[in-house]
Parts: sequence; structure tokens; C-alpha cells
Amino acid sequence: MNVRRLIPTTVAAGAVALGLMAVSACSSSNAADGGRNGDKLKVVASFYPMQYLAEQIGGDHVSVSVLTEPGVEPHDLELKPRQTAELNEAGYILYLKGIQPAVDKAIAQSEAKNKVDAATLAKLEHHGTEGGHSHEGEEPGHEEPGQEESGHEESGHDEHAHEGEGEAGADPHIWLDPVKYAEVAKGVGASLEKADPDHAADYKKNTEALVGKLNGLNTAFQQGLKNTTTKTFITTHSAFGYLAERYGLDQEGIAGLDPESEPSPARIKALQDIAEKDKVTTVFFETLASDKTAKTLAKDAGLKTDVLDPLEGITDKSKGRDYVEVMQSNLDALQKALGAK
Repeated sequence: MNVRRLIPTTVAAGAVALGLMAVSACSSSNAADGGRNGDKLKVVASFYPMQYLAEQIGGDHVSVSVLTEPGVEPHDLELKPRQTAELNEAGYILYLKGIQPAVDKAIAQSEAKNKVDAATLAKLEHHGTEGGHSHEGEEPGHEEPGQEESGHEESGHDEHAHEGEGEAGADPHIWLDPVKYAEVAKGVGASLEKADPDHAADYKKNTEALVGKLNGLNTAFQQGLKNTTTKTFITTHSAFGYLAERYGLDQEGIAGLDPESEPSPARIKALQDIAEKDKVTTVFFETLASDKTAKTLAKDAGLKTDVLDPLEGITDKSKGRDYVEVMQSNLDALQKALGAK
């Protein structure tokens, strides 16, 4: 005998109703929790540089999740439905407009109360010639971040015009300059204090500690790159414009700001000429994009290859476990390639 036939249809219907009620209650709970996970503020970060800031400054008072998983190239990230829902449930979102178009769009549509665009917390600049050349000796701007006090509000317009990372837009890779990254950290700290005032003192203290680390990193780069045989380095992805500008170097990118773009034959020939003229020793590639073009260029020009990590994600291939360690590895690689004295 089939025992399932003995279950009254009214009982089955009741079970379905209870299931629907449970789902409804769960949804109501998510909406009513005010963007908190227990006593912690729910923070969603777009990719690793934002995750690092949130974790360092938020400390024990935040629960941080990141939209870009380790090992995933962030520029072309497409969000899953669960991640879109996660944005709506967040108490605080930290992202960098201009890096991930799909993320920018989803965040603009999110119902989260506190949305912080890191690009509004430091002055963005243009590094816009072909290949992302950054001229030696140019001084970066030292303007104070204009929106530290209002960073938790979503801007209604794109005043920096950097969406899409094209030639007409500004370079969004501000985290690779420790000084600009420290400016962003200060803005993030101020916005967390407003979003979660009960823990403002701790956020302030954590921000000061992080800024201290970044100031130390800046000093290491200043001293480590002060005297070198050459000032020119070649890299696949033109992500290091701010770093080059800060420390008086010349970045020559194979691709532009887009790590997946292909260089023209004329660009390859120009890089070979630059390498010979400026005594370049090394072509750098990165961990999350193809190294094929870099290795071909290096072979044809008789150059070495090495990794210069743009820190868009931490993986097993990263030379370091966090931002500071990987940046120190980048400094070591640059010193070796540039002939630091």
C-alpha cells in the first residue's frame, strides 16, 4: 500500500502554505534587519581593494562580502541574481565607479542606504596616451578629497567622467598609489562613522592605523625608487599610472587601461624602440590576465619578464597575502627591473 495516499490533501496544502509563509518571513526579516548581520554592519565591497579598506577600517564591527571572487578578472564581472539581492540587503556598499560597469549599474539600482563610490574620495587624473604612458616628473594633484563628509551618498552625476575606462575618461586605478589610497581610506572611515555612529570611535582609530601603514609604504617606495638606472617600465595593463606619477617613473603600457585590449603592430614597434633607448630590462605581466603578449614582446626584444600585480584580486599566485605585502613585492620587482641603487 502506498502510504502517501493516506496523507489528507488539506495537510499537504497546509505544508505548502507554511513553506510560503517561511519564505515570506525570511524576506521580511532581510528587509527589516536594517542592513545588519546580528550586531555587525553588512558591508558589500565590489572587488579586493575595496574589500581591504572595509575590513581594515570596519574591523570587528562589520561583516564584509565581496562581489568579485578571488581569481576572477574584475573588469568584465557579471553579477548573479543572489549578488544583486545581496546589494539590496547591504547596510553599506563600497565600490569604485569606472572599473566594473555591471556592478556600477546594479549599485545604482540598489535600495541600500549607504553607497560609497571611492572615486569621489580622491582626485582622479587622466593617463590617456596610447598604452597609458605616464610622464616622469609630473606631480600628482594633492587636492583634499572633496566628499569625505558626504561619501555615503550616491552621486547623481559622474563628475569625473571615467565610466568605461576609455581614452576620454580618467584612470580609476587610484589604489596603486599609497597616498591616494590613504585619501580614500580617510573618506571611507568618515562615511562608516556616519553609517554606524555607535562604533565611530573604533572606525576612526582603525582608519588612523591604516593610513599609518600606507604612509609607511609610501616612504618605502620613495626611498626605494629614488636612485635607479632607468625610470621606464613596460607593463601589459596600464594600471600603474598613479604609481608612476607619484614616484617619477615612466609607465609604458602594452595595452591601455583595458587589460584585454590588443596592441597595434605600431605600438609593439614603439615599445621595442623605447626599451632600447631607455635601457628597459623587464616586461611586466599580471596574474589575472593573459601574459602571451608580454612574453612575445620580451622574447623579441631580448628582455626579461616579471610580475607587477595590479592588486585587483588576491590569489594563490599573488606574491603576498594582503595589499601591503603585494605592494612590497611590486616595489621589489620594480627595484630589480629599474636597477635601483
